[in-house]
Amino acid sequence: VEIRIDTYDETNRRVLPDRMIRQIRRAGGRALIGLVGVQTNQFPRAVDLARLFLEAGLPVCIGGFHVSGCLAMLPDVPPELRAAQALGISFFAGEAEEGRLDEVLRDAWNGALKPLYNRMNELPGLEDEPVPILAEKHIRRTAGAFSSIDLGRGCPYQCSFCTIINVQGRKSRYRSPDDLERCIHEHYRRGIARFFITDDNFARNRNWEQLTDRLIAMRTTHDLKLAFTIQVDTLCHRIPNFIEKVTQAGVRRVFIGLENINPDNLLTAKKHQNKITEYRAMLQQWRDSGAITCAGYILGFPGDTKESILRDVEIIKRELPLDLLEFFFLTPLPGSEDHQKLSAQGVWMDPDLNKYDLNHRVSHHPKMSDAEWEEAYRAAWDAYYTPEHVRTILRRTAANPRGRIANTIGLLWWFCAMTRFEGVHPLEGGGLRLKFRRDRRSTLPRESALRFYPRYAVETVRKVWGELSLYREWTVIRHEVTRDPNRWNYTDLAIAPPREDELDTLDLYHATSGGEAALARQRRHDAIRDRAASAVASNAAD
Repeated sequence: VEIRIDTYDETNRRVLPDRMIRQIRRAGGRALIGLVGVQTNQFPRAVDLARLFLEAGLPVCIGGFHVSGCLAMLPDVPPELRAAQALGISFFAGEAEEGRLDEVLRDAWNGALKPLYNRMNELPGLEDEPVPILAEKHIRRTAGAFSSIDLGRGCPYQCSFCTIINVQGRKSRYRSPDDLERCIHEHYRRGIARFFITDDNFARNRNWEQLTDRLIAMRTTHDLKLAFTIQVDTLCHRIPNFIEKVTQAGVRRVFIGLENINPDNLLTAKKHQNKITEYRAMLQQWRDSGAITCAGYILGFPGDTKESILRDVEIIKRELPLDLLEFFFLTPLPGSEDHQKLSAQGVWMDPDLNKYDLNHRVSHHPKMSDAEWEEAYRAAWDAYYTPEHVRTILRRTAANPRGRIANTIGLLWWFCAMTRFEGVHPLEGGGLRLKFRRDRRSTLPRESALRFYPRYAVETVRKVWGELSLYREWTVIRHEVTRDPNRWNYTDLAIAPPREDELDTLDLYHATSGGEAALARQRRHDAIRDRAASAVASNAAD
């Protein structure tokens, strides 16, 4: 049987099920509709789409983190999955490598899809497996034309809010340098040279050095103009040559799982690997490499208040040389330990799965009211992306010989504009928001044309005007910074070399919850290390 694949990406273009159904019928009427990589917030929309195809007599299978996470962590199949199965939707849990999709395709051809294909207990190896290649038409419609590749899956850590460890497992699996090279060449032939390496933590990929050596060789031998974004932990700078080598390999942007600057909050979430005493050294080394740094920051840990959140944002602005900061609600995602515990305890969680995108509140907080928590989230974005702090970030960038001002200001503007005017997370935003009157959640009534189109037009004009005004304002700041004859002499607390007294003076260690205890632990560790080094030196002298 010849298998022909057509792909659709609803994040940046409209999906028209009626048109797809007509195409399938003209081609013979046999098809499998696969809704791939469906996250929790996407599940309601996936089911709405599935209904239309099922009504046309076409089999539908849904996979992704929501299905896999629920089956991995919950004792019973949750109601939304049971309701979807009652409609005739099939589920695939786990990963499709090592031929695990073959059974699904055979069953679909024979008209006998099973309700569930559960492969969660047998995660596959990745080496020499086909690397997913997204169609160029989808890549070209993303900002920067970024493609993606995963060079490893799984994570050894135990963060309670994380789904990776329960869906992809705690045992890491890896692709080989040959797999990477094949993927890069396949993309490069199509003019795609920017990649997001989606490993949850590339620094803990045991093959990181072999992989970066291969990229360095490809860049030098074949003169490939490659650029990468990676995700790392806050201790990556402790790995010898890691930052230097990934920079040579073409890493230009790095996402860091900062999560919080309060050690008590980090311990609550089992984020034991994050040491606030390492944050400054780590960020300064990334700054020296010329990479643009972006950190995720979670709001809503049990000890948080609106006041403490805004205090911490000011500490970050003043003491950490960070470029971009993105905020998230602490969210009990299905597949995480947090969700498992709340579900077992019968604690309220918002039943609207569409809100589980980390940018909406879906639970209650022990200290803040619902309104206070939501206000703290909005206030954190506003507090970080002020004209004054944008100027500071640009001055830090302009004083760095390897700094990239144009890229930095563009990203700063994007992050601020998407949250302020579009009301969405920057990584979910776009150049122009497409809305269609007939495309709406099945649980909501269709609006009249007289109401929908005028409001859509006014919204669009207002948003575009606001975004352009912000861009003009920040462009003036950029010109002032770049034309300053003393730009190279700029310094501040965040980018200045470490001082001997900074452990005694920085608010990072003394104003945060648990900061002084973390500092005491670090000093004990340093003392033990110094004594051990002295003993080794003494024995060597003898």
